[in-house]
Amino acid sequence: MPPTVLVTGGAGYIGSHACKALKASGYLPVTYDSLVTGWREAVKFGPFVHGDLMDRVLLDQTFSEYQPIAVMHFAALSQVGEAMSQPGKYWRGNVCASLNLIEATIDAGVRDFVFSSTCATYGDQDGVVLDEGSLQAPLNAYGASKRAIEDMLKDFGASDGLNSVIFRYFNVASADPDGEVGEFHQPETHLVPLILDAVEGKRAALTVHGTDYPTEDGTCIRDYVHVMDLVDAHVLGLNWLRAGNGPTRGGTEVFCLGTGKGFSVREVISAADSITNREVPTQEGPRRAGDAVKLVSGSEQASKVLGWKPERSTMPQMVRDAWRWHQIGGYGG
Repeated sequence: MPPTVLVTGGAGYIGSHACKALKASGYLPVTYDSLVTGWREAVKFGPFVHGDLMDRVLLDQTFSEYQPIAVMHFAALSQVGEAMSQPGKYWRGNVCASLNLIEATIDAGVRDFVFSSTCATYGDQDGVVLDEGSLQAPLNAYGASKRAIEDMLKDFGASDGLNSVIFRYFNVASADPDGEVGEFHQPETHLVPLILDAVEGKRAALTVHGTDYPTEDGTCIRDYVHVMDLVDAHVLGLNWLRAGNGPTRGGTEVFCLGTGKGFSVREVISAADSITNREVPTQEGPRRAGDAVKLVSGSEQASKVLGWKPERSTMPQMVRDAWRWHQIGGYGG
C-alpha cells in the first residue's frame, strides 16, 4: 500500500494536478473537497471524501480511515475582487477552515504539512523580484488570510512540532499535457482561459482590466508558472520534509515559485494569437480594485534547496497546453 497524502481542494484546478503528480511519485492522494468550486470529475487518482474543512468530525474520520503521512493544503477562496468586497467570507473560509484542519492534523499525529500560499501576501511591490524575505503587505483579504495561515503554521511548528513547507506563487496557468485534468472554473476569472474563451467565441471579447498602468504597454504584469511545474515543486517539498529537512524539526520553510520574468496582459494575448492562429477579440475596461501593477516571483531557493526546475513555464508552452485542454471542453458537461 503506497503512503497516503490528504489533499484538500484536490478536486480543484491545482489540487487535481497535484493528485496526479503524487500518484506518479508513488503516493496515494486522498482528495478532501466540498465541491463548491471543485469538480468530481477531476478526482481520478485516488479516494474522494466530500466534505467541508469546518466539519471536524468528518476530518477526524478521514484521518482515522486513511492514515495519511502528510497533508497538502490547497482548499481556499481566491478571487481578488470578492476578497475586496466580502472580506469576512475570506477570513472565515480560509483562516478558520485552515485552523480546523491544522488542529485535526496535529491531533491525528501527522507532522508534515505542505501549504499552497500566494505571492499576494506581498502586495504591490513594483520593480523588484519578490523572494522569501520580501516584506509582506497584502492589499486584500485574500493575501491577508493566506499570510495569517502562514503565521499559524509557524506557531504550531513551535508548539506542536508541525513541520511545514509554504509555497508562494502566482499566476498558475495551463493544464496537464495528457488532458486528464485541467483548468475549469465557473465563473472563470483566470486570464489564459478567458483569452481562449474569447478565441472560441464563448465570450464576445476579453476585457483588459486597466490599460493605464505604468508599464511598457499599459497593462499589469504577472509571473506565470505552468501548473505541472508548480505541483512538481509541491511533491519535492513533501519529499524534502519526509527526509527530515528544515531549519529544525517543528519548523517552517518558505519557497517562492516563479520564473523571475513577468508577462503583461497584452503579451499573453499576443502568445495566444500565435498559438491558436486566431486573433483574440479584446475590449478595454477599468482597473480592478486590489490589482497590483507588477508581481514577479523568483525561485532561487526552490532551485537550490529542492532542485526545482520550471521547465514547462514558457508562455508558448503554457498557452499550447492550455489550448489543448480548452478544446476538450472542461468538466460538468
